[in-house]
Amino acid sequence: MVKAVCLFLALCVFGLHADTREPKEVLYEKIKGLVDEKTFSANQDFIKIIFAPESKYFHSERLDVVSVVQTLKDNGLLNIFFKTPQEITVRFKTSGSPLFFVKIMGDTLRNMGYYRYVTKESNRNEAEFNWTIHLTSEYAIDPLILQRELEKSGCNIVDIERKTPQEWGYMIDMRDGHLDTLVLQYPHTMELKRSLYDYWIDVSGIEKLEIESSSRNSWYPYISYYNTSLHLLKVIKEENQRKKMVLTIPKYTKYIKISDTYTIKNIRDSLVLKPLGSR
Repeated sequence: MVKAVCLFLALCVFGLHADTREPKEVLYEKIKGLVDEKTFSANQDFIKIIFAPESKYFHSERLDVVSVVQTLKDNGLLNIFFKTPQEITVRFKTSGSPLFFVKIMGDTLRNMGYYRYVTKESNRNEAEFNWTIHLTSEYAIDPLILQRELEKSGCNIVDIERKTPQEWGYMIDMRDGHLDTLVLQYPHTMELKRSLYDYWIDVSGIEKLEIESSSRNSWYPYISYYNTSLHLLKVIKEENQRKKMVLTIPKYTKYIKISDTYTIKNIRDSLVLKPLGSR
């Protein structure tokens, strides 16, 4: 009974439940919310033409808001650029694990070139997790690029809100979410090149793992184990330099994060990962 209620709440959050309004009403209300009033009023006849037939923007009775944005952009009706840098507020909502979601979104934003943003608010209730960030940019986040990057992690945008040119909201479906990262499989060896960031590896199919560090490295291993929801299971922290080590992967581990106890810059060259057994 509890699971059924939670599922219903999740469906409501993502707007996956059936809407009793006519499709045309749903579509045009969304268009009005995405473009400014002046643009909509001046282009009503044009909008009717480019969005005909309305039915093609619905899948399983749900509005495909990303396709709506695509059509608006393709026809020059949605402008996300500013004349000068602006402070932008972006609100994300999901029904998934907060830790997992923030990790996926952080990676996604970084892939889009957004390295500097500030978390302004985060809260969770029974139905959803809300995460609000601020960033400064000459343009708002492009919903189409955001969708393309999210797809790499098995996530999708199910709704978009535009309160002002500088304030946007996104509802994200992450039921099939996963980290867009390397997957280590037995018996294949993997070589990790030098990186500015920690290494995240999917080791869900590995039982034991050997890591060999290049002679050019001064590596002091810091290895974290996580489950599918990115809850921390175990940490290995070495204060002595290592050139080789063998790890037994704990049960329920989905990902490991490989770093350095002091600084990632200690890993000047490659790390070679060799699976010693599979699950």
